[in-house]
Amino acid sequence: MRRLLGIITPLVIGLLSAGFVTAGPAAAQPAQASDGGLSAYYGQRLAWTPCKGGFQCAKLKVPLDYTKPSGKRIEIAVIKLPARGGKRLGSVVTNFGGPGGSGIDLLRATAKTKFTATLRSRFDLVSFDPRGVGASAPVRCMPTAVADWYHSVDDTPDSRAEVKMYNYAQLRLAQACQANSGALLPFVGTPNAARDMDVLRAALGESRLTYIGFSYGTLLGATYADLFPARVRALVLDGAEDPSVKAGDFGADQSAGFGVAFDSFARDCFKHKDCPFTKRTAVKRMRALHDRTEKAPLVNTYDGRQATQAIVYTGIQGLLYDQGAWPALRQALGQAFKGDGTLLLRYADGYNERGPDATYTNLMEAHTAIDCLDHPTWRQAVRHAKAIRSGKRMAGPCDFWPVRSKTVNKAIHAKGAPPILVVGTLRDPATPYKWAKALAAQLSSGVLLSFDGDGHTAYGTGSACVDRTVDRYLITRVPPRAGKMCPKI
Repeated sequence: MRRLLGIITPLVIGLLSAGFVTAGPAAAQPAQASDGGLSAYYGQRLAWTPCKGGFQCAKLKVPLDYTKPSGKRIEIAVIKLPARGGKRLGSVVTNFGGPGGSGIDLLRATAKTKFTATLRSRFDLVSFDPRGVGASAPVRCMPTAVADWYHSVDDTPDSRAEVKMYNYAQLRLAQACQANSGALLPFVGTPNAARDMDVLRAALGESRLTYIGFSYGTLLGATYADLFPARVRALVLDGAEDPSVKAGDFGADQSAGFGVAFDSFARDCFKHKDCPFTKRTAVKRMRALHDRTEKAPLVNTYDGRQATQAIVYTGIQGLLYDQGAWPALRQALGQAFKGDGTLLLRYADGYNERGPDATYTNLMEAHTAIDCLDHPTWRQAVRHAKAIRSGKRMAGPCDFWPVRSKTVNKAIHAKGAPPILVVGTLRDPATPYKWAKALAAQLSSGVLLSFDGDGHTAYGTGSACVDRTVDRYLITRVPPRAGKMCPKI
């Protein structure tokens, strides 16, 4: 899926300068199932009940704090689509990314389109809402009206007053999360989610984990392999994050990725009659849109909200995730150049998971809570506190976060794990290809599969080569030759 915050500002820079539009979190070794207090969790079996559409649902009990397993418990929501039509091999667990994306909702929406019939015939497809997300002890912070304001705040500030307003928005989010979910915040980081996944593995009756992780799900999968290398059967990490990338460099790398993606979109756009710009006018029109939205919102005929610059660029960003959305991006940009931001606002709503009933899922809140533990920036904020207060420096929510993370971003090696397949798309906007190369090189048993394609992640997006290679690996546990490249489709 995607990282969410801290992208729009570098995205603007990337669109105006690129091409045509010129954790491994440190953690102690996990307790084994036989250790005092954890055996009850590892000994549970899931009580599946039908939950529409052929799916089955269950709740998994895990400790809130793994250092105090006899303390408070929380429940993890789990969903399964049972294997049909073939010789069943077991369960394949998947995480779609974010962090903050609901595995329950996304498996329901994509099980029969993203995952091949071959895979569905051999494995139960299993997903879950990680702790802090969706139906699993969700982090909750802002009501809808405040969230609407937060998403509309100018995140390309060009005056001290605008920087101070942006910083205030980040402070307001951190304060709201502390007020409404403070007891949960210290425990939602990726290492704890990986431990939950091991309890899930045991509850599924699997001696070793078979897993597909997309985007952030690759960090979760790599962290699992680092904690539990002997319990890995087969892991696919598609749209990989580089766990050694520091928080300050994350946005810059994604800026470059979105610049490459917009280049590719623009080259394709020039071939279509409805393209709203030409090679000669692309830079001029994008700069004009940037300048126009800096001064005032675009028209919005959908509801009473303002189509601010932040909303406009969120809509553009969301449409760059999928090559199939390029026709919609052509149309939305065409309207925006005429002053109408309605379509981009609607697409921004989809990206931010704001529903037709004007309520949000907790994607943004969970994303922030997890990200601030995995990629903390508060140390830098302490050094720059005066500049942040005065409006000389932009802050992020993690700069004000009430939980002080001890995480140090560094390479993950997962020594002792069997071959792990890392998949990278050459023009992936959200997880640049170089991250996949880096993760495959870091992992002691990493094997890189490359796809000469566009869009975010590769499996289930139309490449028969990628799909066949991933399926073969998951079924046989035999990876492809290192450096295999699947051709453009």
